[in-house]
Amino acid sequence: MKKSIFALLFLTSTITFAQDNLTQNTIKGVLEGNQAQVVSLAEAFSEEQYNWRPMEGVNSVGEALMHVAGANYFLASKLGFAPPEDVDMMNLGKITGKNNIIEALKKSNEFVLDKITKVESDGLDEEVDFGFMKMNKLSGLLVIMEHNGEHKGQLIAYARSNGVTPPWSK
Repeated sequence: MKKSIFALLFLTSTITFAQDNLTQNTIKGVLEGNQAQVVSLAEAFSEEQYNWRPMEGVNSVGEALMHVAGANYFLASKLGFAPPEDVDMMNLGKITGKNNIIEALKKSNEFVLDKITKVESDGLDEEVDFGFMKMNKLSGLLVIMEHNGEHKGQLIAYARSNGVTPPWSK
């Protein structure tokens, strides 16, 4: 009987917590899907294709991926979460090589996913200065999600231009 009551209380508190963080968990779920597809695209490009760019003055494949990684840290920092001590924000753009870029991207993805659920629900309407504009924390979370989706689209175009089929559409 005690086990049943404990299980019921645990389940009730878990459901309540999930509902309390419904917004954050929903954004996290969408972001996880986008991130998985960006990583699978990153893995599908050859090492040589990481230097490809559609034209001069536009990010290469590797630069676009590192832009996503840097933005994950930057946007999370504006929400109050400093990047890990071993991440040198000023030198992220200097990371090269397919494996190093994928590793850096995955690390930034894990970081930002962890931080999304730590934004308090009762503080989602607090204003934050992101540098490029002021908006509330909820908008900041949505920008993180949308930014990853935007660059997923960019990388799909890059892939198609290079004869790379997005792995999930094979």
